[in-house]
Amino acid sequence: MARVQITDDLWIDEDELTETFVRSPGPGGQNVNKVATAVQLRFDVGRSPSLPDEVRERLKRLAGSRLTASDELMVEAHRFRTRERNRRDARERLVALLRRAAVAPKKRKETRPSRAAVEQRLKDKQRHSEKKKRRRRAKTEDGW
Repeated sequence: MARVQITDDLWIDEDELTETFVRSPGPGGQNVNKVATAVQLRFDVGRSPSLPDEVRERLKRLAGSRLTASDELMVEAHRFRTRERNRRDARERLVALLRRAAVAPKKRKETRPSRAAVEQRLKDKQRHSEKKKRRRRAKTEDGW
């Protein structure tokens, strides 16, 4: 059984991938009307035994509109004129997406502004307030 390597410790079996060949969209002359060179590569994210749960959840978020209602990730490739190059392109794009999902995002470390930054912000705020006050019309005894 062949396997596709995603990272050093993450692999998926070839059996989990389904390829369908369809006609390519767009212009292209006679070849595009006769030969099914575009590939639709499907990977069942929801039922894959190869994916850890946290990678699965990140992949679902990253996939966006490429994820079907039944949790199938579909990658379409039709950039090239040959089936083989489109197959390779679809697999490369799937692997790239899986690699992005395999990397856990860094936790944000909370920081606080320095005392000098807080003082500077308050000073700027006061200066802005004074500028606005100078632009107002002075009140007279009868109201305005």
